[in-house]
Amino acid sequence: MLTLRILPAVVLGVLTGWGAEWKLVWSDEFDRDGLPDPAKWSYEEGFVRNRELQYYTAGRTDNARVENGQLIIEARKERFPNARFQADAPERRWQQRREQADYTSASLTTRGRASWTYGRIEARARVPAGRGTWPAFWTLGTNMGEVGWPACGEIDILEYVGHAPGVVHANVHTRGYNHTRGNGRGARLALPDAEKAFHVYAVEWTPEKLEFFVDDQKYFTLANDRKGVDSWPFDAPQYLILNLAIGGAWGGQKGVDDSIFPQRLVVDYVRVYQRPGAGA
Repeated sequence: MLTLRILPAVVLGVLTGWGAEWKLVWSDEFDRDGLPDPAKWSYEEGFVRNRELQYYTAGRTDNARVENGQLIIEARKERFPNARFQADAPERRWQQRREQADYTSASLTTRGRASWTYGRIEARARVPAGRGTWPAFWTLGTNMGEVGWPACGEIDILEYVGHAPGVVHANVHTRGYNHTRGNGRGARLALPDAEKAFHVYAVEWTPEKLEFFVDDQKYFTLANDRKGVDSWPFDAPQYLILNLAIGGAWGGQKGVDDSIFPQRLVVDYVRVYQRPGAGA
């Protein structure tokens, strides 16, 4: 059912205040109940990365739905078969070695539907609670299929790990600087009510720098050091990802509390703004 909401003035035209030069170029206000808009979002499916424990489902309202003007990504404790299971898969193909999952969730992406070079990218969201949860709002380069990760570049606008509550993170990964090399670049911010209240998580991305915000507070800046694509691959398009992971390399460092489920990442809106003349 289509519902109508009166949108704030910033959605309808040029932003005022902090960003008078930015204009809205893409958004999802999550106004239509049911599955997420297929014209804007696709799904990652299966076991995907970081040896996480959840199976990402596609087109399943138990895990991703729009409800009462909000996107809900829900992680559930349930058995789910792995469609890609191969009993003889080598260890490096861990995604195929697992016969089933003990958790399900969803990961939405604009890959193949929308991407941008430069802009202000923001979401108003409330993160889940509990040990083992790992929600994120982030971007990857559209050239990942050609150059791989982390050469494509990754911008983590929001990361949150439930085993360290009340702290939000921004991180940037490139070929030259990433967590696997021990020289990742990022920052954290104490946000005690992150699990109970909605906040606006944003990055302002220009050719000169990346600036990260929670609400109106800027807490991390990464300047373009002009050392080339190994340090700054961010003069090329990136697409969005919204996901709720369970366990994995970071989220699962202290295990998973099975008593917490189901858990939800709730998103009020996602908006992308650009300056006139910026890359599409």
